[in-house]
Amino acid sequence: MTTWTVAAPAISAAFLSSFVEAVEALTIVLAASTVRGWRPAGLGAFAGLLLLAFIVLALGPLLNRVPLHLLQLAIGLLLLLFGMRWLRKAILRAAGVIPLHDERMAYAAETAELRSQERQHEARLVWIAALASFKAVVVEGLEVVFIVIAVGAGRGLIIPASVGAIAACVLVAGVGIAIHQPLARVPENTLKFAVGIMLSAFGVFWVGEGVGVPWPGEDIAIIVFVLLFLLVAIVAVALARRVSKEALR
Repeated sequence: MTTWTVAAPAISAAFLSSFVEAVEALTIVLAASTVRGWRPAGLGAFAGLLLLAFIVLALGPLLNRVPLHLLQLAIGLLLLLFGMRWLRKAILRAAGVIPLHDERMAYAAETAELRSQERQHEARLVWIAALASFKAVVVEGLEVVFIVIAVGAGRGLIIPASVGAIAACVLVAGVGIAIHQPLARVPENTLKFAVGIMLSAFGVFWVGEGVGVPWPGEDIAIIVFVLLFLLVAIVAVALARRVSKEALR
């Protein structure tokens, strides 16, 4: 029986991570639609979604053939790779070591690049715009697929994680289409900070499950790991900020 203590973090992790990836994909799709219209951008995005659906359908049956402890270990390592990568960048951005991600700047840069290609390859711009949307949806979508599988597989959480991911993607797509602008006001670094912590916590939990560690409190241990990663991340931000200020003196 799936407990709320593990289902809620799974849904939240899938929702937040999918929200971030969907915002980044939407930015490129909007840039392509601005330069060449909705039709090529929409067709490219739709083709990307079809490819992602095929990948999910192909991977699903394979998961049932993998021994549970190996699946848990692989899931844990995958989550740690995703989580620590996101958390590292979020810590450096929060400390001011690297600049914050700006969706407006990303939108402007993508639009400028497509417009420069428009001047050089006017006849091929429809394909270029479609390929840009296709690539954005596939690349960002693959991360969503892997995270959903990693968060949900092994403990019967595929459906809750999928619900969280789908809700995030539908929300971002709906708002983006309605306003036809990048979601620049979304606190993306804060979201990546939270997602990095949650995925890393899940990663440690699943690695332990895979190697047979008897976690005290079982699923409740995930919440403890979240709090520990949060504490470590806050300390890391303070240390990185201090080092950065000393380097500027």
